[in-house]
Amino acid sequence: MSIKPLIILPDPILRQVSKPVERVDSDLRKLADDMLETMYDAPGIGLAAIQVGEPRRLLVIDLAKEGEEPAPHVFINPEILESSGQRSVYEEGCLSIPDYYAEVERPAAVRVKYLDRDGKLQEMQAEGLMATCLQHEIDHLNGVLFIDHISKLKRDMVVRKFKKLAKEKAPGKMVG
Repeated sequence: MSIKPLIILPDPILRQVSKPVERVDSDLRKLADDMLETMYDAPGIGLAAIQVGEPRRLLVIDLAKEGEEPAPHVFINPEILESSGQRSVYEEGCLSIPDYYAEVERPAAVRVKYLDRDGKLQEMQAEGLMATCLQHEIDHLNGVLFIDHISKLKRDMVVRKFKKLAKEKAPGKMVG
C-alpha cells in the first residue's frame, strides 16, 4: 500500500466527472487500499478516487473514531437510489479543500447501490454521518464539491483563497 498525493482546489481535475469502473480486479483493489491508507494518513473519513487523480467511480469511507477498530467501506460505481425528504445539517470539510469547513444541508438518509471490493452488488440504507459522507463522496465522482452547496459569496471567497495559495506554491517562484 502507498500514500498518494491529494489533488487540491483549484485543480480542474476535481471538476471532472468520473468514469464507471468496468472491472473489479486486483489493480482496482490495490487502488482502494492505497486510497484508504491515504485517507487514514490525512486524516479523513472519506475519499473519492478523483481526489488522488483517478477519474474512476470509486470511493472509500471509514467512520471509526480514534481508538476504535477500523471499519473501511469500499464503494464501486455507487449510485443513490433514494433520498429522504427529511434534511440534516453537518459541518463538512474536504481533504481537497484543507482547513475549510462549512455547514451543508443534505438529505438525512439515502439508499445507495454499489459494488463491493469483490464486485458483488450491494445496497445500503444510510443515515446520519454515513449518509452525509456518501453524498459528499458521490458528489466528487460527479465533479461537485461541498462548497457548491454553500452561498456563492462564501464559495467565491474559498476559491479565491485557494487560487492565491496555488499561485504562491507555483514552481519557479522564489521563496524567501
